[in-house]
Amino acid sequence: MPMMEEVLYVFNIDPKEKMRFPSWSQTQKTLSRKKFVVQEDDTKLAKVLTTLDLTALGVGSTLGVGVYVLAGEVAKTTAGPAVIISFLIAALASILAGLCYAEFGARVPKAGSAYVYSYVCIGEFFAFIIGWNLILEYLIGSASCLKALFLYSDDLANNSMSTFLKQIMPMGGGQIAAYADVFSLTVSIVFAVALAFGAKESSLVNNVFTCVNIAIVLLVIISGIFKCDPNNWNRTAAEAMGIGLGGFAPYGIKGIIKGAAKCFYGFIGFDCIATAGEEAKTPQKSIPIGVVMSLLIVFLAYFGMSTVLTMMLPYYEQHTTAPLPHVYEKIGWTAVKYIVSIGACCGLFSSLLGAMFPLPRIIYAMASDGLLFKALARVHPKFQTPFVGTLLAGTVTGILACIFDLEKLTEMMSIGTLLAYSMVAACVLVLRYAPDSKKSETAETITIKSLLKQTLSAQTTYSTKVTSTVVSWLIIVFFIFCFLLSAIMTIFEDSLYNGELWLMGVCLILGTFLLLLLFAVSFQPTSDVKLGFSVPLVPWIPGVSIFINIYLMTNINKDTWLKYIYWIAIGLVIYFTYGIWHSKERSPPLSTKANPNLVKQNGHANDIIQYYGATTAGKLDTDEEKL
Repeated sequence: MPMMEEVLYVFNIDPKEKMRFPSWSQTQKTLSRKKFVVQEDDTKLAKVLTTLDLTALGVGSTLGVGVYVLAGEVAKTTAGPAVIISFLIAALASILAGLCYAEFGARVPKAGSAYVYSYVCIGEFFAFIIGWNLILEYLIGSASCLKALFLYSDDLANNSMSTFLKQIMPMGGGQIAAYADVFSLTVSIVFAVALAFGAKESSLVNNVFTCVNIAIVLLVIISGIFKCDPNNWNRTAAEAMGIGLGGFAPYGIKGIIKGAAKCFYGFIGFDCIATAGEEAKTPQKSIPIGVVMSLLIVFLAYFGMSTVLTMMLPYYEQHTTAPLPHVYEKIGWTAVKYIVSIGACCGLFSSLLGAMFPLPRIIYAMASDGLLFKALARVHPKFQTPFVGTLLAGTVTGILACIFDLEKLTEMMSIGTLLAYSMVAACVLVLRYAPDSKKSETAETITIKSLLKQTLSAQTTYSTKVTSTVVSWLIIVFFIFCFLLSAIMTIFEDSLYNGELWLMGVCLILGTFLLLLLFAVSFQPTSDVKLGFSVPLVPWIPGVSIFINIYLMTNINKDTWLKYIYWIAIGLVIYFTYGIWHSKERSPPLSTKANPNLVKQNGHANDIIQYYGATTAGKLDTDEEKL
């Protein structure tokens, strides 16, 4: 259709009013289009993954760089032997986010993870932002695994690989690496091809790598027991030679909290289980079990490894990039050093596979919905995988690892992940308090008076549009005050740890207000929808998860925020020049002519789902799809 008619069609403007710009309500309606998932087995992807496969995928994607690099680095520079407490705090925060992911994975078993979840209950624009963040997370996560794998391999080869590359392929340094890492580029392309050949085949390889990974963790813990010295947790400041103040917590409570923020990133990766929901045999059962079990296994591994590591060698003697080989070299167990190093490479391979596996599937989900280019949604007829998206993701990941250092890659890792975790927790609250489909059929007038009345004293025993709107506004206010409290705690961090009364009073008042907001939410009636898995203690668990994630986001430095803004700007250009025009959630012109009453009821999910069922699960015969 002509360009002007296309604009009018996207924003639902009457053709008789062509000269008028879209109103705010029309623009808002377009940006908040929701995805209505039809529970039909119409996926083109092969349903071959079991609960064990998903658990291994979660463990493999999470138990990698953290266990082989993070424990030594946090112990030496941030928390000391108290790194075990940092891992405990990080694990609790991750489990809260994991429970929210598990409920959504059971509720919406479609590829795309938090992207699909936010599309279902918030709207298209925010869903695109979340999906774009997840693409960034897995791109950088995969490239970081590649770089760490190269560094460990280079350490085994006595730095001969990096020396050779510096001589034949030097680069400028600074914002880019000192040399081109063609090793990482090659490995990335090989892994992308392996993933493109099929999910079941790649999951078998991942299961093998994960078993080797866990075996190495057990080897380190068991062998380390014979060399543990509890006195290493009580070293004096003089023995530490200026690295901390000695003792179990040489950097104080502040160091433990800072260490927990770093250790939290070591648990990033479990959400890849939810992205494979469309390929799981029984997603309602497998996804919740896979998320919880993988987080439990990863925590036990981190806790055991950090305990043994800090008892075998004082925290101030730890190596920040390759702690395990360094420890065994110090105690003279050379053979075990090489066994552990080879096992570490297998663990990093598993982590790489776990990070690369969900990336093309998120791209596939967004392209299938029309928000990214349609070619990225093509599924190979033989291998039943998003072939083009997988190869493209592997190539881009390899290029990033080839030209950037590990430090630069990890700077952008956290923002997108933490925002996605927060949005998923908010989505749990929104859907849990959504209007009951059968009981709230009567028209309701939403006014400020009705909202205040419902907030202060619950007037109904079942959820309605009024109660749902109350919860939505309470969540928005909760987000705002979480940012305010987190910003104050971050800006005046030193004063807070010094116990200044005025600051503690302000934090206490804001914290009390946050609790009152959650109390107000808890008094509202919940939806009657029965789920295979539900987050317990709603709204408390999602609320605490949101606060922790926002607090960690406020601790991210300014340069990283600027890079994040650049990434978002690129995504916005793609969305407003392509995605908004090709979205599958647009009301097609043919449907307007066939059933005008349906368009009038466009806001009701049940009507849309029935319409989708009548049109072969949303596969509309539009001119775009014919092309």
